[in-house]
Amino acid sequence: MGRWYGTLLTITVIASLATVACSHLPAMGAGGLLHPARRVSAAAPPRSCIETEFAGDGVPLRGWRCPSAASPRGTVIYLHGVADNRGSAVGVIERYTARGFDVVAYDSRAHGQSGGDACTYGYFEKRDLRAVVDRIQSGPIVLIGTSLGAAVALQAAAGDSRIAAVVAAETFSDLRTVGTERAPFVFTRGSIDRAFKLAEQQGGFSVDAASPLAAAPRIKAPVLLLHGAADRETPPDHSRRVFDALTGPKRLIVVPGAGHNQSLRSEVWAEIDRWIDAAIPKNRS
Repeated sequence: MGRWYGTLLTITVIASLATVACSHLPAMGAGGLLHPARRVSAAAPPRSCIETEFAGDGVPLRGWRCPSAASPRGTVIYLHGVADNRGSAVGVIERYTARGFDVVAYDSRAHGQSGGDACTYGYFEKRDLRAVVDRIQSGPIVLIGTSLGAAVALQAAAGDSRIAAVVAAETFSDLRTVGTERAPFVFTRGSIDRAFKLAEQQGGFSVDAASPLAAAPRIKAPVLLLHGAADRETPPDHSRRVFDALTGPKRLIVVPGAGHNQSLRSEVWAEIDRWIDAAIPKNRS
């Protein structure tokens, strides 16, 4: 009797704990979505770069402005991924200031040293980016984004004629799809939906409006999409869906063997350079 009672008590406790845990899943999911790890760049500004604070859409954005070594052909804006910061722009800065571009890199809202409490996956970030573009003197503008930054670039490029080219590595097609795919196995469809609803309430945005896929038909600038063939976090079908929806000049490169945030390999940069040079010729007047 005692052993049976002990087993029953254990099962009851475990079931109760599971029930409590499940009831908290939506809040945990919403918190994880809205508040990615905030990491401040430990990198010193590259030589010639100037620490700058940009005015985003109601939030200050800390970043670098890096002038070209010569008369600029335009400006490259680098947009980092989730839980990252402008420190990952160093290679892009070195490459494109040498190729005749001013380069701007900044911490996205709710990242690094920038303001804002919630990441909204392009909903407010695209407005931040447009505010940054408003302050840039040397156009045309090239956007280079990775992961979250790629999604922001695509959403901002829709309808903005100042943007002459987009390079988007490992974008998601829409937030609802990628958030559902990435949810841990303990999340049911119902708890995922409730997590999205909580995130919308707390972040003041629409989950379904955070969608490069929806923005794609309105993008007129040439778009180069890159994706790792072995990306398990954001499968390459996300970029394929965006590619199919684009109506302007476009190209998709799926990089064999590359996982998430691994498609920007050394051999790919030559293709990126050619794409940018076709959009903004070196000898343009």
